[in-house]
Amino acid sequence: MRGDRSHSVQRSPVPFRRAVLAASLSLVLSPAAVAQQPDEEAMSLDKVVVTATRTAQTQDETLASVTVIDREEIDRLQPPTLPDLLRGRAGISLTNNGGPGKASSLYLRGTESDHVLVLIDGVKVGSATSGGAALQDIPVEQIERIEIVRGPFSSLYGSEAIGGVVQIFTRRPQGPFEPNARVAVGSNETLRANAGLAGRGGNDERGGWYALQLAHEQTEGINAYRGTRNFDPDLDGYRNDSISARGGYRFNPRWDTELNVFRTEGENEYDGGPASEAETVQQVVGGKLRYRPTDAVALSLNLGRSSDLSDNFFNGVFSSSFNTRRELGGVQADLGLGDGLLTVGFDWQRDEVDSTTAYNVDSRINRGLFAQWQQTFGAHSLQASVRRDDDSQFGGETTGALLWGWDFTDALRLTASYGTGFKAPTFNELYFPGYGNPALGPENSESVELGLRGEHGWGYWTLNGYQTVVDDLIVYDANFGPFGGPNNIDKARIRGVEAVVGANVWGWDMSGSVTLIEPENDAGNAGNVLPRRAKQSARIDLDRSFGAFSAGASVTGVGERYDNVANTVRLGGYGLTDLRVGYALGEAWQLRLSVDNVFDKPYETAALYNQPGRTWLLSIGYRPVR
Repeated sequence: MRGDRSHSVQRSPVPFRRAVLAASLSLVLSPAAVAQQPDEEAMSLDKVVVTATRTAQTQDETLASVTVIDREEIDRLQPPTLPDLLRGRAGISLTNNGGPGKASSLYLRGTESDHVLVLIDGVKVGSATSGGAALQDIPVEQIERIEIVRGPFSSLYGSEAIGGVVQIFTRRPQGPFEPNARVAVGSNETLRANAGLAGRGGNDERGGWYALQLAHEQTEGINAYRGTRNFDPDLDGYRNDSISARGGYRFNPRWDTELNVFRTEGENEYDGGPASEAETVQQVVGGKLRYRPTDAVALSLNLGRSSDLSDNFFNGVFSSSFNTRRELGGVQADLGLGDGLLTVGFDWQRDEVDSTTAYNVDSRINRGLFAQWQQTFGAHSLQASVRRDDDSQFGGETTGALLWGWDFTDALRLTASYGTGFKAPTFNELYFPGYGNPALGPENSESVELGLRGEHGWGYWTLNGYQTVVDDLIVYDANFGPFGGPNNIDKARIRGVEAVVGANVWGWDMSGSVTLIEPENDAGNAGNVLPRRAKQSARIDLDRSFGAFSAGASVTGVGERYDNVANTVRLGGYGLTDLRVGYALGEAWQLRLSVDNVFDKPYETAALYNQPGRTWLLSIGYRPVR
């Protein structure tokens, strides 16, 4: 039972908790733009997370609302895409413009899609022109683990982390030698293939590790768009080739280093816009150097670069390119002081735009200084953080957060938190010719949360309630300039409740989540629901093994939404059922069949954009048991 197991609260005895604190001190985590993943020792600990504090801690110690999805769960659920894997989970709403490879947006706790910070192996990704990350181009075959942290975390990560942080870790070895391979065929002439090698050697004092994964996907897709704009009722295909490579070496107990590269190249066909084809590249390169002079002090130096590149075509003729690059760097220190842990760090980030569209300003620099204190007082835990960002476009912004937890029994924990966040405007909002508003300031938020968690012999559960108020929302203002444009004139108030449960019932592993939110506009169109957010959503996953056989089902329900701010375009609610079966041909070989949207439910997550009906995927894979 993993996945949302991060909500569990079974507390460890004090000696072990101090051991975990010592382990966290032995890690050095990167700065805001280059947040660090755990090293080998941390990965060996049960249920370790790093995104919520930028230091390693067990999931039951985490004060934030966290969901963890590991490789075991990914293999069991057999999701066709990353958005399918995330669909229906606590606090998450998703939209997609027409099937595999098409633009997908994630809304976390009712905030905007660009209010979510996305990291790959610790490096911030996404487009600086449009905002948001291309989740649809990240193959699930490349993913080892995902950490989803809900709530405002600008005090640790700077801009964008109003709704939360999603960190994706690519493949990493757990043993001395781990090969894997998989081939799959399915509906809509879908073909997938992936293969990889990973391993590690040495001991706790010296040794190295490596991981290499290749993946390919191609599909004829579906007819993405049913509207009349640039209407073309053909199939809109998608192709993606990707590679991830990671490696590290520990020279001695004090020094170690790590390098990582991730790259996807996509070819996409679509309708309903100024272009009909696109060639895209998503690339992440990062490096880390850690130094631990003592058991109570850890230092790190981190460098990274992410690229979001897109060449667009209309009927085979080149029309435009939008390329953005981020250069990232920083230092961080973790200092053990008594029973507390002080973390201080400095971030540097440079965004650059290279496009056929001429922007008046095509680069900016942000510097961030942050500090965090973590302390345990008997049954009480505290996490306090503050950060100051200085942006070359709009000046300074200060954010902070305070989280508290109380273990009032061995199996129950009460949590409460307060935090502020901000989101810097994108280059399109600031400088797009004929549209941008260079006077825009950042969007700002305040959030409060109260939660209760429990873990018992039968499983675990969590219940969280929260409110977020976002000021200076950037929306279209018809009164700005001669043709209208973006302006800081809106305000939103979001109230929500999330419930997560996991259990083993009559041999079935069960996990489920329910999200109820009121994402309302609080100015302008006051009382209207923010577009593309459903007020209700839920997901249930059931799985069981019968010897060599396995079977499972996922059921997702999403309530009605509106596609526009005025709430005049309604999108109906829907329910989806996915089924899966598997058979172990041996210790390392698995045969699997999945059928998604079994009842062929027609639905839309964005107006006029179709979604796949019933689809199937048959695969055979090789992966030795860990």
